[in-house]
Amino acid sequence: MSKQVKAIVIAGNGTNCERETAHAIRLAGAEVVDIVHISELLAGRVLLSDYHFLNLAGGFLDGDDLGSAKAGANRLLHAPVAGSGDHLSDHLRQFIADGKLIMGVCNGFQLMVKMGLLPALDGELRQSATLTFNDNGRFEDRWVYLKTDPNSPCVFTRGLDGIYLPVRHGEGKLVAESDQVLKDIEAKNLSVLKYSTADFAPTMEYPANPNGSAAAIAGLCDESGRLFGLMPHPEAYVHRTQHPRWTREEDLPEEGMGLWLYQNAVKFIREELL
Repeated sequence: MSKQVKAIVIAGNGTNCERETAHAIRLAGAEVVDIVHISELLAGRVLLSDYHFLNLAGGFLDGDDLGSAKAGANRLLHAPVAGSGDHLSDHLRQFIADGKLIMGVCNGFQLMVKMGLLPALDGELRQSATLTFNDNGRFEDRWVYLKTDPNSPCVFTRGLDGIYLPVRHGEGKLVAESDQVLKDIEAKNLSVLKYSTADFAPTMEYPANPNGSAAAIAGLCDESGRLFGLMPHPEAYVHRTQHPRWTREEDLPEEGMGLWLYQNAVKFIREELL
């Protein structure tokens, strides 16, 4: 494999943030960023093994008709790859075993949770949580403060204390299958991001917590720190002009806070995978 950071962004079946995601990864320094329709992977014309960084973008997979990303999760878990004798899930497992990175945003986060890629306690890829309807029963489109866990193994949030990002979702409430799963998530510092007040104190109070997510969780990683998902949209804040108060806050840096997550990913790939 060449000494270039290669990222793939999956499109199709309802995703609508693939171009913004690809732009963010390019800004972060990746040399190759391909937007690939899911059908290309299932046909075997594009291989996950050719990339270092898999991105599952936001959108409404299959119209969320079976719940957020559930149909998409079943497709990725059970669909065969033409001519290979494999399922796409086999390629995903090998991608993970090779030490590569996966990031899911909004619908992509829902997809990772419902595939069992997150939180993947003890490395077991099975579904142990879900994301369901916001407590208020409404679609939420607002900006939120997010507190990072400094003890988390997450590759993407290294060196970050807190960030400010937009949310756009109707089904963002994280629910664990049991109290023990939630306790394990917290004990292992896998709850990477939590909805917070403006001074970065985690909160369950609306509207700072837009959906009522358990333990205020807005993002999760697995125990390796290489698989990461979050409900807020980092690709939607990569430049100062995307900030809702950019005309009033003159001291905003040129780079938006969401870009930091992608920069950390590219940095990790250069240092660990190339």
